[in-house]
Amino acid sequence: MAPNGTSNGHANGNGHANGNGNSPANPATSVPLSKSYEEDRNAKSTDVEYTTSNGATQRHPYTVQRAGLDGPLLLQDFHLIDLLSHFDRERIPERVVHAKGGGAHGVFECTDDFQDLSCADMFKKGVSCPISMRFSTVGGESGSPDLHRDPRGFSIKFRTSEGNWDFVANNTPVFFLRDPAKFPHFIHTQKRDPATHLTGDDDSTAFWDYLSQNPESVHQVMILMSDRGIPAGWRFMHGYYGHTLKIVNKNGEWQFCQFHVISEQGTKNFTQDEAAKLSPDYAQKDMFEAIERGEFPQWKLKAQTMTLKQAEELWREKKINVFDLTHIWPHADFPLREIGKLTLNENAKNYFAEIEQIAFNPAHMIPGVEPSADPVLQSRLFSYPDAHRHRIGPNYQQLPVNQHIAGYASGNFQRDGQMAFYNQGSRPNYLSSIDPIKFRDPAYSLNDVHGRFVGEAVSFLSEIRPEDFNAPRALWQKVFGEEQQQRFIETVSGHMANCKDEKIIQRQLTIFKEVDQSLGERLEKATGVKALEGGVAAMQFNGSHNGMGNKKIPANGLKETNDVHFYNGAPQAQDAKL
Repeated sequence: MAPNGTSNGHANGNGHANGNGNSPANPATSVPLSKSYEEDRNAKSTDVEYTTSNGATQRHPYTVQRAGLDGPLLLQDFHLIDLLSHFDRERIPERVVHAKGGGAHGVFECTDDFQDLSCADMFKKGVSCPISMRFSTVGGESGSPDLHRDPRGFSIKFRTSEGNWDFVANNTPVFFLRDPAKFPHFIHTQKRDPATHLTGDDDSTAFWDYLSQNPESVHQVMILMSDRGIPAGWRFMHGYYGHTLKIVNKNGEWQFCQFHVISEQGTKNFTQDEAAKLSPDYAQKDMFEAIERGEFPQWKLKAQTMTLKQAEELWREKKINVFDLTHIWPHADFPLREIGKLTLNENAKNYFAEIEQIAFNPAHMIPGVEPSADPVLQSRLFSYPDAHRHRIGPNYQQLPVNQHIAGYASGNFQRDGQMAFYNQGSRPNYLSSIDPIKFRDPAYSLNDVHGRFVGEAVSFLSEIRPEDFNAPRALWQKVFGEEQQQRFIETVSGHMANCKDEKIIQRQLTIFKEVDQSLGERLEKATGVKALEGGVAAMQFNGSHNGMGNKKIPANGLKETNDVHFYNGAPQAQDAKL
C-alpha cells in the first residue's frame, strides 16, 4: 500500500474534492493547480522531461552560462542557482532520537473483534487499513550502525477510517526512566561528549554515571546488555507500546491497556562479535531484500487489559505501578489477547519522502484509544509533535506520507505557515455563522474517561523502591542461562572498561548487587572494582529519591520539605493512604 492509500489520500484533510489528488480545474484555464503525489511517485525516468523547479525545460543538466568561453558565471543562470541552492538545503535536521532507521508499507487486518473493549473502527473483525512502519536505533546518529547495542524504535502509522493512529513503541517492554524531565538528560549521555566529541564506544563515563544515579533503569540495562541487546534485524523483534493507554467502548466504559506487537518470524539476536562483522546497514538491507523477495514480514497485534480496580489492587498487593514505564504487567494475571495481523508488503520507492519525512506522534489517537496519566507518555504527547514542527515544519501532516485517509472530508481553522500545500481554499478560518463547519458527536464522554483527577500542584520525582529490582532479579535468576549470564558479565565489564571514573563503577556494581548478590560479585571480579559498603539503601542519588532504607534519602541533597514526596504516582483508591 502506498503511503497515501490508493483511493482518497489527497481528498481528505485538505479541501480537495477529487479522488486523484488534483485540485479542481481552474475555470479560466482548465489547468490543474497541483499534481498527484501518486503519479509522481510511480513515474519512470522515461516518462518525464528534465526541467528546473518551476517546470521550465533545460537542454542539459551540466551546462552553465558564462560571460564568454573564458568569463565568469552569470547570476541570471537560474538553472545553476536553483541546482546549487537546493543542494545546499537537501538535509533536514536529523531526528534527535531514533535518527538511524528504515521502514516499509503494508496492511493491518483485524482478525479478532476487540470492540467489546474499544469502539475504534479498526478493531472490528474483518476491517483492514494501510500502515507504514519505521524501525530505528535510539541513541545513534543517522549514519550509525543498525546493529549497535541499543533499544530499537518500533513505530506504526495506522491509517484508519477515523484518522491516523500512531503506535510509537520500542522493542523492549520497559525503558530507562519514569520521570519525564529525565529524558533529555539521559539522551545526552547517549550522544557525543561536549568536550572530547567521542561516543560511548570510546568513553562510557557519562552512560554509567547516569545509570548509577538512576537505579530504576536497571531492568532496561539488564535487557540491553544481555543477549537481547542486538536484534538480528527488524523482522525478528517484537514491539511494545510500553506506556499504559486507556481503551473505551461504545458505552463509554474504559480500561487500561498495554499493546504488544509480536513477530511471526520469531526473535533472533546477534552477539557482539557477530554484529561487528556485519554491514552497518544490515537491518535496512535485510528488510528491503526480504520484501523484494516476497517474504513479507508479519506481526500479531495483541493487548493486555486491566480495570481501574485491578490497577489499584496490583499496586497495593504487588507494588506494580501501571503508570511506571520501568514496570511490566504479569502475563499470568493479565494474559495477551489477540486482535489482528500486520503485514509489510511494499518497500518505499523514495526513502526520504516516505521514511525520513514520516512523522509518528503518540498524540495521534482515534476514538476508542485515549492517554493515561503515565507521566512519560504525557510528556511525549507534547514533545513528539513539537519535534516534527521543528524538523519538517508546522504543516508536517500535509506531507503525503503523513496524511490521513479518514472516510469523511475533514477541515479545521489551521492556515498558512511553511509548506502549506493545502490551505483549505476560501473557507472561513474561524468559527463562522455564515459558512459554518460541521461537527460530529463524540463517541463517548471524555469527562467520564478522564474526569477523575482532582488535586493540587505537586513537585513530583519518583523514588527507588524494593519492587524496582523484582523484574530484573527474575530476569537474571530465571530467564538467563549460565552462558547468557557469562556473556552479560563480559559485555558489561567490557563496556565499563571505557568508564574513566571508578566511583561510577562502584555505584553501578552496588545496584547490580541489589538485583542479585552473585551478579554483583561476578562483576566485581571481572572489573576489579568493589561495590560500595551498605548497599543501595545507604546511597544518595542525584536523579531519584531513595526509599530503600529505614531512613528515606531525598535526591541530590534536597531538604525534606512539602515539595519532597516519597510516592511513585500509582493509581489508588480515593480513600487509600500513601
